[in-house]
Amino acid sequence: MRALYTLLWIVALPFVPLRLWWRGRREPGYREQIGERFGHYSRTRRAPHASVLWIHAVSLGETRAAVPLVDRLHRAYPDATVLVTHMTATGRAAGRALFGDRVAQAWLPYDVPFAVRGFLAHWNPRIALVMETELWPNAIALARERGIPVFLVNARLSEKSFRGYGRWGFLFRGIFRSFAGVGCQNAADAER
Repeated sequence: MRALYTLLWIVALPFVPLRLWWRGRREPGYREQIGERFGHYSRTRRAPHASVLWIHAVSLGETRAAVPLVDRLHRAYPDATVLVTHMTATGRAAGRALFGDRVAQAWLPYDVPFAVRGFLAHWNPRIALVMETELWPNAIALARERGIPVFLVNARLSEKSFRGYGRWGFLFRGIFRSFAGVGCQNAADAER
């Protein structure tokens, strides 16, 4: 199933720059550092030498929810670099406003193996903390292959989503099993 998913991404890739340009009309942030979305980094954008603790906060809400986690990681691991990745321009702008220079920021690359491998090779994170319910099969699988534990944190799963995942369980079972752990928002989410 992951191979079919990857094939669909590869078919869509030629249209991605057009979509970024289109979205960039209203939100110019979508036109920044486009190479990162494909796992490419400029020579001036060096990876930190310290341990990298990676948090993926896809958009605005997840970025705001990550504030206590970022604060806690800074207290517990003062010498580590906290990397926060995003998929939306509003999430990235919020990260810049909330964290300033306390964190490194990057786009999470599109979920195709070459881009994810480029991202993982550049940043070499020691751990991945994925906010809420962001499921990126290739990123999760490739991180696991590199020995990077991936945790789903502040996780939520509505009753409606639970039924949907139940109908398509064969597609998602492997992804859910790949997480090293899951921390849910409440007991009902944990049970689902």
